[in-house]
Amino acid sequence: MSDQPVTNLAQSRLASGWSAATASWLPAVILLLATIMVWEAAVRIFAISAFIIPAPSEIARSLVAQWGTLMQATLVTAGEILFGFLVSVVVGIAIALIIVRFDWLGRALYPLVVLFQNVPKVALAPIFILWFGYGLAPKIGLILVIAFFPVTLSMLAGMQSVDRSLLSLMNSVGASQTQILFRIRVPHSLPNLMAGTKIAATLSVIGAIVGEFAGASDGLGYVIQFASTQLDTALVFAALFLVSVLGIAFYYAAEILERIVVPWAPKFSQS
Repeated sequence: MSDQPVTNLAQSRLASGWSAATASWLPAVILLLATIMVWEAAVRIFAISAFIIPAPSEIARSLVAQWGTLMQATLVTAGEILFGFLVSVVVGIAIALIIVRFDWLGRALYPLVVLFQNVPKVALAPIFILWFGYGLAPKIGLILVIAFFPVTLSMLAGMQSVDRSLLSLMNSVGASQTQILFRIRVPHSLPNLMAGTKIAATLSVIGAIVGEFAGASDGLGYVIQFASTQLDTALVFAALFLVSVLGIAFYYAAEILERIVVPWAPKFSQS
């Protein structure tokens, strides 16, 4: 039997996937390039000082000139984001499981979680520095308090939206609450959970930068603060660009994980 039809089918699917990806990204790329061109032209036409708004070409030159420093800072910040994100997901899942499994504890814990979420996180940064020093711990703590909430809330929404008839069926066959939790509620909540992790991924970037603003000797947040004291606006924008790249990278990493873990979940369509 010839493998040619199979090869042709694989090539057709690959071409179709590439075309879909191109169609999805192309409008964003065009808009980005147009924005950069307008920005560059506006700075030159109106002779805007680089101290106020540097041209994209100036930002690119600063990015190249400080590449080594910026890459080192990016790796430090990326490590903080990754570690903080993982801790946030674990804690968020644990809180959601406790709230659903232990009804009395959930009624007491959930309002406290919501209340804590309303505390300004920037105000917690100096407290964490006071408690944990200037190392990695305060950054992880700040990422945790910022990013765990969407994970908890999304998973709770998924676990509490299970069909009541299915729960009644499980109760009728003598299933325990723990069995119902892990065999019915948790699998049902996975699409919601993965949506929450995508939000947590972007919030983790914010938490890392805020933590570095409060106290750090390395990282992109430190570079932004240092550059601002030196009135090097181009370097500030270069560091902000890398922060944005990190945010996009972590978001799409979470989206890829979602496609692997819950391939049946509905996906956002741009068509």
